[in-house]
Amino acid sequence: MIAEIIAAGSEMLTPHRVDTNSLYLTARLNQLGVQVAFKTIVGDNIDHLTSAARVALSRADIVLFSGGLGPTEDDLTREAASTALGVELRRDPDLLAALYKRFAARQIAMPPNNAKQADVLTGATVLDNKNGSAAGQYLDTTLWQTDGPALRRIVILLPGPPKELKPLFEQSVEPLLRATLPPSFFATRQLRMALIPESTVDARTSPIYKQYPQVETTILAHSGEIQLHFLAFAPTAEEAQARVDELSGKIEAEMDDAIFSSNGDSLEEIVLLHLGLRHLTLSVAESCTGGLLAQRLTSIPNSSRTFLGGIVPYTPELKTLFAGVPPALIEVHGAVSPEVATALAEGIRTLTGSSIGIGITGLAGPTPGSGLDEPKPIGLIYIAIASATVTEVKEVNLTGDRERIRWWATQHALELLRRHLL
Repeated sequence: MIAEIIAAGSEMLTPHRVDTNSLYLTARLNQLGVQVAFKTIVGDNIDHLTSAARVALSRADIVLFSGGLGPTEDDLTREAASTALGVELRRDPDLLAALYKRFAARQIAMPPNNAKQADVLTGATVLDNKNGSAAGQYLDTTLWQTDGPALRRIVILLPGPPKELKPLFEQSVEPLLRATLPPSFFATRQLRMALIPESTVDARTSPIYKQYPQVETTILAHSGEIQLHFLAFAPTAEEAQARVDELSGKIEAEMDDAIFSSNGDSLEEIVLLHLGLRHLTLSVAESCTGGLLAQRLTSIPNSSRTFLGGIVPYTPELKTLFAGVPPALIEVHGAVSPEVATALAEGIRTLTGSSIGIGITGLAGPTPGSGLDEPKPIGLIYIAIASATVTEVKEVNLTGDRERIRWWATQHALELLRRHLL
């Protein structure tokens, strides 16, 4: 079964508010074996909301509304659902009495417009909202079509505030869905690759994943990383997992060591894992990245087992003082050079006694360098890795603003280190 979520509220069509309810509902529905196929955000307009409801009812087995159940004129979910379904709203006397009691307990006279919160879709089950005045509704109904088969639809109305929606869904909606839905389970898998074009990944993997239409495959590109997400639903958990495992296994065989994680671990987590397995330690000397590499590594719990620390030597004097970079090296080659990157890596390794040292130097912009570095392009980065037996240097030319260049430089450093450890 598939579901559609309709979030009602003009505020979510502005830059200032985000629909987070749909993320929560998607996770909970997936656990019930329901795939969310559509999400819609609609402003507080009765025509637009009714139109969206009709479209959702035409294509989804389960339609969930969040928001629009308040007492004001722009709370229109009940009315839109009623019109789209072709069922009347009835005023529930018990709900109305509960509303009066709620206001009386606060010694406030209930405004007349609050009474609309007692309007219920004919045939719907009222869901008690212990955290607010807007009751939820659950309707399992049949839509009769003149030109096609009858459609079974489950329609659920939920309040918008997360502190009301979440407990209401878990306490009232989930038990109803579990008792109604056919057995279904889902399984997921995530493969992650660094510094490889999205088009390259798709060209190599699409001939494989197209053979598995029962597994939903999604490719995501973000900040120097490609992710392949697999999702499968099946009558049993074992069958769903088997489908995902079979496909991901063939993708892993195709992409080989380009894949740094097959269970969602980040690149920094994988690097620290490889260091730990080999009983190695790491230190870093970062110029243009300003400590970002160290920040990414130390964001992982227990990173101190393998990461000893680092320095951020921006000036030539500090490069010499803390990493032992010879002043003549900078005078001859400039600070942005493979020679200085090498000296930084070897110097920090010597200073800290770590097994491996990384040195990064470059131009992150937005202004050009000075002296010998002035004619060098912004985005030119040198990354060096030094161990007891070998030192290697990588030159990369990056584009974008300062933050993008800095992030991508650390991504190149981590991937270079991962491959060095392999």
